[in-house]
Amino acid sequence: MAGGEKIKASDLFIECLEEEGVEYVFGVPGEENLDFLDSLSRSDTIKLILTRHEQGAGFMASTYGRHTGKTGVCLATLGPGATNFVTAAAYATLGGMPMLMITGQKPIKKSKQGRFQILDVVAMMTPITKFAHQLASSDNIPSRTREAFRIAEEEKPGATHIELPEDIADEQTDSRPLQRSTVRRPTADVKSIRQAVKALEGAKCPVLVIGAGANRTMTSRMLHQFIEKTGIPFLTTQLGKGVIDERHPKFLGCAALSANDFVHRAIEDADCIVNIGHDVIEKPPFFMHAEDQDSGPCVIHISTKTAEVDPVYFPHIEVIGDIANAVWQIKEDIVPSGSWSVDHMLSYRQAELDHTAPLAADARFPIFPPHVVQQVRDSMPDDGIICLDNGVYKIWFARGYTASQPNTVLLDNALATMGAGLPSAMASAMVYPDRKVMAICGDGGFMMNSQEMETAVRLGLNITVLILRDDSYGMIRWKQANMGFEDFGLTYGNPDFVQYAESYGAKGHRVESSDHLKELLAHCRDTPGVHLIDCPVDYSENDQILNIDIKKLSAEV
Repeated sequence: MAGGEKIKASDLFIECLEEEGVEYVFGVPGEENLDFLDSLSRSDTIKLILTRHEQGAGFMASTYGRHTGKTGVCLATLGPGATNFVTAAAYATLGGMPMLMITGQKPIKKSKQGRFQILDVVAMMTPITKFAHQLASSDNIPSRTREAFRIAEEEKPGATHIELPEDIADEQTDSRPLQRSTVRRPTADVKSIRQAVKALEGAKCPVLVIGAGANRTMTSRMLHQFIEKTGIPFLTTQLGKGVIDERHPKFLGCAALSANDFVHRAIEDADCIVNIGHDVIEKPPFFMHAEDQDSGPCVIHISTKTAEVDPVYFPHIEVIGDIANAVWQIKEDIVPSGSWSVDHMLSYRQAELDHTAPLAADARFPIFPPHVVQQVRDSMPDDGIICLDNGVYKIWFARGYTASQPNTVLLDNALATMGAGLPSAMASAMVYPDRKVMAICGDGGFMMNSQEMETAVRLGLNITVLILRDDSYGMIRWKQANMGFEDFGLTYGNPDFVQYAESYGAKGHRVESSDHLKELLAHCRDTPGVHLIDCPVDYSENDQILNIDIKKLSAEV
């Protein structure tokens, strides 16, 4: 286009998104987005994914960002459309997923509708995003868009927001898109690397804790090389699952609980704990105590940002910079110590496997949660992706599902919102159409965004939705019982899920036994289309299994 030639602002905005490499815009447009929508209709590279609710659009955009590292984009109108983005914004920001939300607004220079539907959306979004901005001039669209993408993608990734008012979208401008910048993260200081290496070499029983920030492609590779060289055992947080193949002989387990689990025995034995990509947004995998600062283990924090000091987390050594590079530097410098005594830690992992095996084999009906975990694991290929909604089953899967690759177990241990499982699976199937994808939802979480079944069918996706049905808000009911309260206020009725799925054009199935579940999982995995499996589940022994007696555990080991 000739220099100085004016174009419509909404056309410019789409050109800026194209320059950023955007593939999809997920969302529910409204009257205030019609200029943007018209411009989008002429894009050769960006596809509109029309959803049935803005929250589903936000979850899909977030998951796209989680898988690709590129900013997922979603669209809503003003007022109620924008407020429906709030949960998804928090989901992305807390979970470290790059996302840009675009919302409409009434004209800001001259309006004939008073304050109808008007909220200060930018002020609303500011506390739960990394960047929120109202476009007041079409000339600023390129710089503000580039900034929104840059900030969304830099560590720690998260949500950003741009508000595009109607009158700005309709302006004429001679501005042009800005090219994406090339960014290399700073590397860790050599002195901090030497400190960490010295502490590790001087330790007797070191252990690695792999957290959310380590769930990056290059970090996974560097960590694997480090573990192979040193033989130091490792465990993960829920958001660190799959960074290293959990079939690795040095894997100690997932800290799905905060204490009193098999994996915590290994942590208690450690005199040097290396936290890689730790984020206080997760439930802590272990607790530090102020009174143990001199006698407790040395804690090394390796991350892109300095540690957020917390009453239970105040590391002694911090290695700040690109995590993959920091791990590589430590690997190159360290000399594995002959005085390390770590093999006994693996006995705790074996004790957990021995403890879990009979539970996973329990074929009762309704289905026992650890048996569901085993059945799903057996049915999914190594690169298959499971997307967990939120409920007590998430703990069972975090503890018992063996993750083979990064980002093959998508769960939310940051905001821990319900309703994200199905949209997350949909986005996963779009990013990886040749891989097997399964959403695992409680009946409560599924119904919060179940309308997106229509979207999945319309898009022709290949996914299985496994609903673990107990006709109640099961996790809260379990905790209610733990606290000694009467069973009250947490049960409900459900639709016939098979008929419900079929009404959207999906295929519905109902589990009738443990063997039937196995058959259905295989059939749905191997048959194209959208499948829903209604699986009755028995949560009656959550308390017995998840609240493990540490004294009994010690005796077992």
